[in-house]
Amino acid sequence: MDDELFYSNFSYSPDVYYFLYVGELKNHDLNYYLQDVLARRLNRPVSFLSFIPDILSRYNYPNIVALSPLLNTQRDTYGDHVSFRTDIKKFMEMVSNHPLILDIIEKILTHQNELFISMFESMPEMTLDRLPGVRLLGPEKMQARELNNKAVQFKLLQNEIPVVDFRLCSSLAELLDVSEQLRAAWQDGIFVSRVYSAAGAASAITFSKTEIMDRFGDQDSAFLLSRYIPHTYDPTVLAVVAGEDEVYIAGVADQCIEGGNRFVGSTWPTVLSEELVDDLHRYTRRVGRVLACRGYHGIFGCDYIVDRDNQVKFIEINARKQGTTLEFCYALEQILPTGSPSLLELEYCAVQEGGFPENTVEPPSVPGSAFCWGTYNYKISAKVLTTEQLPQHRHEREIFAKVARHELAGEAVLLEHVGADQTVLPGTFLARTVSVGQDMQTVHTGLIQAREKITHTIS
Repeated sequence: MDDELFYSNFSYSPDVYYFLYVGELKNHDLNYYLQDVLARRLNRPVSFLSFIPDILSRYNYPNIVALSPLLNTQRDTYGDHVSFRTDIKKFMEMVSNHPLILDIIEKILTHQNELFISMFESMPEMTLDRLPGVRLLGPEKMQARELNNKAVQFKLLQNEIPVVDFRLCSSLAELLDVSEQLRAAWQDGIFVSRVYSAAGAASAITFSKTEIMDRFGDQDSAFLLSRYIPHTYDPTVLAVVAGEDEVYIAGVADQCIEGGNRFVGSTWPTVLSEELVDDLHRYTRRVGRVLACRGYHGIFGCDYIVDRDNQVKFIEINARKQGTTLEFCYALEQILPTGSPSLLELEYCAVQEGGFPENTVEPPSVPGSAFCWGTYNYKISAKVLTTEQLPQHRHEREIFAKVARHELAGEAVLLEHVGADQTVLPGTFLARTVSVGQDMQTVHTGLIQAREKITHTIS
């Protein structure tokens, strides 16, 4: 198993209560909020151990174990200094059966009665919760998988909220046939997506049979076809559901979409009018009620578009935490009254206790705070070589607080850069950046400057 293990700095202490995080590094810091929740409830020191697939030249994080089922193959092909992205399902399967991880779990459970697992998305491929005493702290896995299916989503919501015009196809042959029938009427393009896709993966805006075959010709599966609607705004709403009458709206951000379907980041607060924000809140509460009726409790997100007639249309549900979750945690910490539960505490209570705590406070739909934030994910589309290391800034939470208190006009942080002298394969995140400022111009300037710094690290 040494061929799969890349890095570990885990140091076990029997005096500490542990939980596990299984997932990508970009979501790692959400677990500090869960750590705070468990520490208060257990009245003892709490820490977490993270199993991640990210292969970087260095790690500025405690209790990290980096491993991947692709490590040996990629090293044989590209050398020891290679960074790549691992299919998350294969990663979950490997983690669930890795001897080192099973030994660590056994060791931890000798000093505590149960061991929680935190995940960005509840996935059936992660089966560590089959072990006695190990529990998933999040939405139920099979419910999450079913509700992340776009065909299921559109069927559930077509009579609940406005959705884009769509068709469902069970095979590639049906996809080609139906798309040809719709082509004349849907002249702005047909958006084709596999029923499971995220951040623009496994989806494309198409204008011909040839384009469909080029993109999906080797994939005979179920597809969602929807009418592409030219638009300017791609709002996303983050929420938590604890029951049919308990749907908490964290806020509305604007997604940055490149190439018509590729998500690369978000900005907050939204530029949309208060009327449109109210529509987005109302529709998302309806989605939350539908999810609750299906037994789903926890954090979720909804993506929409606003068409040229200023009408909101539903695009998809993310039955999981989504890319804005960490920044919303930082922002709400500054907006809400001191002591208000975080999003991770709301999810904990929704899953473990079936309802929100009494001191739950929802932020105003149009925030009056004098700060903004934006994010950008720098994803590689072709193989590159890095020439230098960017520092891994770990003070994002502090910047939110300082900007909110007007102690700082703004700053952009660089996160998870893969390091110097690395061969970086397509599909890998080279780095992320988060910009915080007292106005949106400062935020955009910070994002542009940070992207330039990242670009200068590759040849």
